[in-house]
Formats: sequence, structure tokens, C-alpha cells
Amino acid sequence: MTEAILEPDLPIIDPHHHLWDLRPLIPAFPEPRHPFIAAIADAAYFTFDQLQAETQSGHRIVATVYMECGAFYDAARDEAFRPVGEVEFVNGVAAQGASGLYGEYRPSAAIVGHADLRGGSAAGDVLDALMAASPRFVGIRHAGAWDADPEVLGPPFHHPPGLYRDAAFREGFAELGKRGLTFDAWVLEPQLGDVIDLARAFPDQPIVLDHCGTPVGVASYKGKLHENFDRWRHAIRELAACPNVTIKLGGLAMAFCALPEDGPAAGHGSEHLAALWRPYIETCIEAFGPDRAMFESNYPVDRWGASYPVLWNTFKRLTQGASAEEKRALYAGTAARVYQLEHLLPAQ
Repeated sequence: MTEAILEPDLPIIDPHHHLWDLRPLIPAFPEPRHPFIAAIADAAYFTFDQLQAETQSGHRIVATVYMECGAFYDAARDEAFRPVGEVEFVNGVAAQGASGLYGEYRPSAAIVGHADLRGGSAAGDVLDALMAASPRFVGIRHAGAWDADPEVLGPPFHHPPGLYRDAAFREGFAELGKRGLTFDAWVLEPQLGDVIDLARAFPDQPIVLDHCGTPVGVASYKGKLHENFDRWRHAIRELAACPNVTIKLGGLAMAFCALPEDGPAAGHGSEHLAALWRPYIETCIEAFGPDRAMFESNYPVDRWGASYPVLWNTFKRLTQGASAEEKRALYAGTAARVYQLEHLLPAQ
């Protein structure tokens, strides 16, 4: 699907993408593959060159934020410290982009890594190692996505149920605040109560909810998006009452959401996707406001439902009635503030 780029001069900080080489892992997943596996198989190798091609495909991407995905862990380290290898790898990519040889944009200008917070206070040592690995490191994500139906998430995900309520996890979580680090939360829609409880228990800790809270439309949830919408909306509004939480507007093109059901990259245009996503995006912006919301690509995972240019065109269609100030916040300002990238914001 090829479209003319809407508002090509609007500055964007893409606050959520991955880099990886999953080619050695793909053959390990049996047939028939879960839709998520089909999606990532289409982008099994996504590193600097692919990221550059996507971010330079028409929209004005001025910087990006790398989001942990278990890539390039250091096998030589003790298990708890292996995620340091991911931050070291991405820091090299960021340095490559910072050279200016590839244009004005700054890929992976901020890095969100991973530490297993179930280690309790000992997780602080891992956080210190991550901070030492890169000046671009700003926080972690410890995903908690889980469902009783194993077909919902498929084989790559093995997060334990109730992770964010676990006492050892929360002991480790407290170490973030001591270091001024952010926390990205990824759960499925039925788990949003866990994020609400965590945000209330740590009111001074910045928390970013990924992917609009991930409404689910596959496996045992197939055909139930409309049925579960009010439950999702109530949880989003309750979470928005926690001032320490911001939300990422995106992730809806993931296979889990079934928005659209077919993929990968089935060729839907931005008008069609905007109609599918409008109830979710508008609810999130209304609840959180532009200063606590940020559009994200979630690439290459969201390649399931949209090409990179179409993805951002879809968002721009959904904000056609917004003011210039609101757009600045939604597309760059909020991400810049949360991930310490305000120095990269173009002058107004």
C-alpha cells in the first residue's frame, strides 16, 4: 500500500521500536504458527539498515526510542546481567546514527532495556550495570503479558500471572525510583488492573503503558473486542487518574489485537485503519490528554497490520482536528519529556 505522506513536516519522535535478529529462532516454532510468529518471521532481521529505511520513508522522524526485546544478550555474563549486552549493542547502533552520516534523525537516542525485577533489591546491581553500559539508557521494561489461554500470546511469551503484584518484583521495582529510571509496562487488556494497582502503590514512579493496554481479539477472545470495549475503557480511565502514568498510542496493528485480523502487511490503507482504531485512540487521548500520551510505531511488530508510512498516516488522520500544540505533544513532546530527549526537539 503506497500513500502520499500526510503532514510531512510534523516532527516525530518514535518512542517504541525494536532491533533484532530472530532468524536462528524462527525454525524452532512449530506449524501452524501463531500469527505473532508469522508477523515477526516477516521481519526476522531488523537492525540499523531496516530501521533507517522505515524511518526515512517520508515522515519526519527526528529521533527514536529503542524498546527491549531480548536481543543480543551477552552469553558470557551471569544470567541476571545478560540483558546488559542488549544495551551495549543498541548503544553502538545509536552511536552510528549520531555520527550524522545517515541524516538528521537520531535512532535509538534513548534506550529502554530489561532487568528481571523478581531479583528484589539485587536488581539494583543490574540497573547500575545497565546505566554504566550507555549514557542513553533511561529505564526498563519488564513485560507482564499473560493469559490463561496459551493460544492468545503463543510460544514466545512466558510471563508469570500476577507479575506486577508479586512482592519480590515490587522490591526490585522500588530500585527504579532510586535511580530516576522509567518503567514500561506491557500487559493484555484483562490485566490492566495489575498496572493500576502498581501505579497506586508507587505514585512517584513514572510508568508508561504500552500499546493502548493491548485489547485482545484472537483465540478465545476472537470476535469479542466490542463486547470487552467498555471494560477496557473503564480501566484506561481509571489508570489515567494516576498522574505518574503516560500511555503509548499504538500497538493496535499487532496480531494479538486483530485490528486488522489479516496480515502480515495485508495492504490496508490509513482510512480503513483509522476507522478501526479511532475508538481506542480517542478514548486514550481523552483520558490522558496530549501531554501524557505519545504515538508509537511498535515496529517491526506492527508490520502485521500496516507499513510504516501508512501507520503514521493513520495516526495523522486521527488527529486532524487537534491543535498544533496538541500534535507537538502527541508526536514528539511527551516522548521527549518521558525519555529525556528534549534536546532533540526541533524549535517551534
